[in-house]
Order: sequence, then structure tokens, then C-alpha cells
Amino acid sequence: MTLTKYEFKTLFDQNFDVIRNYIYYRSGDPDLATDLAQNVFLRLWEKQPDYHAKATVGLLYKMAGDEFVSQYRRQKLALNYKNSLAFSMEDVSPEEELEYKELQQRYEKALAGLPEKQRVVFLMSRMDGLKYHEIAERLHISVKAVEKRMKNALDDLKSKLKVK
Repeated sequence: MTLTKYEFKTLFDQNFDVIRNYIYYRSGDPDLATDLAQNVFLRLWEKQPDYHAKATVGLLYKMAGDEFVSQYRRQKLALNYKNSLAFSMEDVSPEEELEYKELQQRYEKALAGLPEKQRVVFLMSRMDGLKYHEIAERLHISVKAVEKRMKNALDDLKSKLKVK
């Protein structure tokens, strides 16, 4: 038996604060805890597991822990990248820095110029780190459609970003 809207609302009302507090105690950040708790409930709704009250509450805790670990990994990866970029920027000449800024502006302009469907898929993949099947589920399209949109977006970006 899948989760009905009423059961989901009841589950949310009874457990959101508990799950948020569980994440807050692990992270120490109330805003992050709220965001991650919302993600947990969103993922639960998307997955539509068989509904058994006690088992579902246990699943919520498991999902909350996984969500926290995933967020921690993403932050650590971003920090490592930022630190490596900052370190490498120390050795950059003013001309190279200017070229980098120009390339960044061209990238942002090219990204803004993509058709919305391609841009959404590209950002979900590259910025949010979602896999193609996860994007397909969220957008209610086939994995093949995601692959095609991604290929078109990459081709478009490559052509717009070629060195002049």
C-alpha cells in the first residue's frame, strides 16, 4: 500500500520537528537542518514506499542520516575545490586572471542562453550532482530525454565557449 496524501501529511506533521532536531544535533546549523529535513520528506514522497507507520519513521531517520552525510560530503568537496582554486590563483598572472574572468562571463552568458529544458537538466546534473535517473524522476521524463537534453546542452556550451 503506497503512502496517501493524508498519511504523508500526518507523518510530516508528527515527525518533521523530530527529524529536523535529529539533523540539527548532528550539524549544529538550524537552517541546514530545516533544509535537509525538507529534502528527506520530499525524497520520501518521491519514492512512495509501502506505508507502515513504525517502519516509515525508521526509514525517515535512515534517510535523514544519509542526507546529512551527503551534504557533509558535498560541502567538503566544495571546500577542497575552493581551497585548491584559491591556492592555484596565487600563481596566476593578471592577464590569466582577466582571461579567467572573461571565460567565466562567457560561460554564464552561454548558460543563460540555453533553452530552459536543457539548462534545468544541465544544472541539476552539474550543480546539484543528481544522476540522470534522479533528474528523470523529478522532471517526470524518461532517462533518454534527460540524456538528449544533456547532450544538446553540452554541445551548445562547447560551441559557445570555444577559444576565440
